[in-house]
Amino acid sequence: MPFWRAKSLAEMTATEWESLCDGCGRCCLNKLEDWDTGEVVWTSLSCTLLDQHSCRCGDYHNRLEKVPDCLPLTPETVPQLTWLPPTCGYRLISEGHDLYWWHPLVSGDPETVHAAGISVRGRTFPEDGIELEDYENFVVDWPGEGPEEG
Repeated sequence: MPFWRAKSLAEMTATEWESLCDGCGRCCLNKLEDWDTGEVVWTSLSCTLLDQHSCRCGDYHNRLEKVPDCLPLTPETVPQLTWLPPTCGYRLISEGHDLYWWHPLVSGDPETVHAAGISVRGRTFPEDGIELEDYENFVVDWPGEGPEEG
């Protein structure tokens, strides 16, 4: 039985935990929160550290120092982060679901997340040089969408 079916998030080793990231990059998109309603929407603006091709952090080990508002995922924070996309491996496991067919742990290929159209590859713009008041011009719905079945 695969470890993600046999263990809770808290029981996973560091290597297992890191492998749950499918490399979609959706969590690295800037989000806007309505202060009155608490509603969170995604933008197509990505973190300055996101590699636009690999959809992985360009400086993962130093991200928290370089991007102060980066929120690390932990077994404790995952259930509280309601903005995690519905396709997120951490969210799926936390909610008792299995990983999708395109997840690299299932497919054995890190490119399937891109081929399935789940990743942010080719869909984002770096946040650099964009004024905060202009972020609303980049609001998108697709990060909250689930995958096409395949």
